[in-house]
Amino acid sequence: MAISEKAPGAGTKPGLKREIGFVGLIWASEGSIIGSGWLFGAQGALAAAGPAAIISWAIGGLAILILALVHAELGGMYPVSGGTARFPHYAYGGAAGASFGWFSWLQAATVAPIEVLAMITYGQHYSWAHGWEKIKGGEHVLTGPGIAVAVGLMAVITAINFLSIRLLARTNSAATWWKVGIPLLTIFVFAIVQFHTANFTAADGFNPYGAKGILSAVSTSGIIFALLGFEQADQLAGESANPKRDIPRAVIGSIIIGIIIYIALQVVFLAALPASQIGHTWANSAFNALSGPFAQVATLISVGWLATILYLDAVISPGGTGLIYITGSSRVSYGLSRNGYVPTAFEKTNNRGVPWVGLITAFVIGCICFLPFPSWRSLVGLITSASVLMYAGAPLSFGVFRNRLPEAHRPYRLPGGSWMSPLAFVVANLLILWSGWTTDWKLGVAILIGYVILVANRVFKMNPITPQLDLRAAQWLPVYLVGMGLIVYLSDFGPLKHPWFPLWWDMVVTGVFSLVIYYWAMAVALPAEKIQAMIDQVVVPEEEEIL
Repeated sequence: MAISEKAPGAGTKPGLKREIGFVGLIWASEGSIIGSGWLFGAQGALAAAGPAAIISWAIGGLAILILALVHAELGGMYPVSGGTARFPHYAYGGAAGASFGWFSWLQAATVAPIEVLAMITYGQHYSWAHGWEKIKGGEHVLTGPGIAVAVGLMAVITAINFLSIRLLARTNSAATWWKVGIPLLTIFVFAIVQFHTANFTAADGFNPYGAKGILSAVSTSGIIFALLGFEQADQLAGESANPKRDIPRAVIGSIIIGIIIYIALQVVFLAALPASQIGHTWANSAFNALSGPFAQVATLISVGWLATILYLDAVISPGGTGLIYITGSSRVSYGLSRNGYVPTAFEKTNNRGVPWVGLITAFVIGCICFLPFPSWRSLVGLITSASVLMYAGAPLSFGVFRNRLPEAHRPYRLPGGSWMSPLAFVVANLLILWSGWTTDWKLGVAILIGYVILVANRVFKMNPITPQLDLRAAQWLPVYLVGMGLIVYLSDFGPLKHPWFPLWWDMVVTGVFSLVIYYWAMAVALPAEKIQAMIDQVVVPEEEEIL
């Protein structure tokens, strides 16, 4: 069978438009990084790890930076729309490409609803919003009226996306200047007004929950979730005016800025807490009940004007992040359709070059998420694990391109790529391990739903392109998915009272397993000729057709 790729532009005009500059790209990524994570991340991390949450942020930042460096090289090499969903397709063919494409879409489509949840939770400050949430199991969860409001906010975010990509980029850039400026202002004001160094050893101490507490906080408290988003520059690569130059700079620059801001936010939040908010243990202290952590602490330390700004920011920051993720999800589905995985309808664009079917689908799925995940924290774990699983496809693709296409043009070439690539894959799997079984089994269910959708598309021929599955190249994939699930279940982060793999040993097992899968995947990847044929048939024309 001939290589299954769609002829460029077939039936998709007017198509996407290359109108985003460097500022638009870096702000698309930064705007995704600085979202609801900054409003709740410091609170959750402090409860999970105590003041040692600062170490958790450093570990999480380093992990995401390693993954971002890999994405920077890939995005510069092949600037195609929905890149993170498509790189594994070119390296491993249909079966692996469809799988990682689903992981990518799942991650992108579920971020907008969590941002809406953040807006509503902070909105509890206002009396007219009190009926939108209730306290259940210690969490703020949506009520019936709250779900209606959430759907309305999703509709507004989706409607804005029907603007042209140039207007959307400008809208997002303007919002991101605000989104970056307000956390910086908060850091400055908190550090000046109230900075209690004694807080670092208060309650049950600096590191009350040991290494497990530090590592669990990385994945489960919102740290990794907060740092997600650098890949948005890759997702919008098909609409970048100068992708080979701008995408690597945008990916790396955005994550470095984000890491610095988040670590500083954790420090000032901890140091600014009044004694009344700190109990005998960090896990049960009063600050955990705050619905708007930074705004309410600002009120407690008599900086009411800043609290007012923060309540306003609780609309702008999450709203801007939800906006760009709805954009990204529609571009991922666009890319999946071009590869033949989902119906051709997802390639339809309006006269402004917007893939509108993907937008409507993301809106519907986002609204459905409010039913099983009615609170911010209930959705964080799923998104984090899905994101990290998506990220795991990048180092695998990176290794294949380095091995199979060593002479390909790389505008940004990652130093030490031969060892950074397997390291990035190990890091991604450690983050999945630290997410714990409670989160990962739900991800497993979502993966199975995705496979049902992908199979249905193929069986009912909803796309005339029938991708080759290339099962030999993807033989490692089921072993990888099932194997990681078993490791998590049998680890110290699983449900067993007496785990097979106690703390530290579970990380060693994860590392060894990851390296076995990595080098197995390198050995069976598609041959260079087939990879290059797909690149020549789709990627090169796609770079040129919409200039």
